[in-house]
Amino acid sequence: MRYTGPRNRIARREGIDLGLKTPGSKSHANLLKRINVFPGQQGARKRRKISDHAKQLREKQKLRYLFMVSERQLKKYFKEAVTKKGNTALYLGKFLEKRLDNLIYRAGLVPTRASARQLVSHGHIKVNDKVISIPSFQAKKGDIITFSKDNVIKIPYIEKMLQNKDVIMPSWIERKATICKMVYEPTSEEISKQISLRLVIEHYSR
Repeated sequence: MRYTGPRNRIARREGIDLGLKTPGSKSHANLLKRINVFPGQQGARKRRKISDHAKQLREKQKLRYLFMVSERQLKKYFKEAVTKKGNTALYLGKFLEKRLDNLIYRAGLVPTRASARQLVSHGHIKVNDKVISIPSFQAKKGDIITFSKDNVIKIPYIEKMLQNKDVIMPSWIERKATICKMVYEPTSEEISKQISLRLVIEHYSR
């Protein structure tokens, strides 16, 4: 089941900015001020030492929240990754990165993955000139991603993102104006900066 509660609360619970709030917004600023304060009445107290299993669980939860996927979806990706020959963590990372909603977010067209998910679900995205309304759609090398209609760029948050010249895109995505292309298969490098995929694999391998 996908989490629908307060987003700042789960970011504080995990101790990192999970990208759930629009950068520059008041809510995001409030999160950054309190990111190291645990939610709840006892939030200011020192956190207790946690077990190895608890560490694995927390990394798995962080990964779920970061990509906004359900437990069922993440477990499915893990099972597919295990069947591949090679590094399981690498394949798990690839399955998550190649999601259409994540690709739109990584390309800097939207401020959050939630807004990317909504955009796809409402039929505003085309892949190779075909409208795709499934956020979990797996993009492939060479796929061209565009907006389905010209007036989509008039949506305020998209218009603002397109004017932002400071967007840093991963090297596996190429973007010219509103046209994006997946130039090669992504790696798990970006995820590994925030989350230990090794601990996630250990959690599911128990």
